[in-house]
Amino acid sequence: QLQLVESGGGLVQPGGSLRLSCAASGFTLEAIGWFRQAPGKEREGVSCVSSSGGSTKYADSVKGRFTISRDNASNTVYLQMNSLKPEDTAVYYCAAAPTTVQAMCSMTEWVRKFGKWGQGTQVTVSS
Repeated sequence: QLQLVESGGGLVQPGGSLRLSCAASGFTLEAIGWFRQAPGKEREGVSCVSSSGGSTKYADSVKGRFTISRDNASNTVYLQMNSLKPEDTAVYYCAAAPTTVQAMCSMTEWVRKFGKWGQGTQVTVSS
């Protein structure tokens, strides 16, 4: 069974950068997405990538600052986060689901029910 493990979170100052990694235990043809959940807020889709890596989607709040990429040779999906803001502080999760990139990033509750999730990694942006 596919397992996902996130890494790369930590504490960073505003304006700084972090790169998150999502390592899959086996090869998957499913779309993979990064989601985040801040205290007291609902989980939201941040960025998603298709199985080939050729199609991506970003939340408006991270466009131009975050970049998602996928390396199928190593079964890893990355999220490069630049120009980080305090409002980016959250637990970041990766998930895999048999759906399109567009649907995955906008149907969080469906992905929660039918997708496979990692355990999450904390990102804190603070001075």
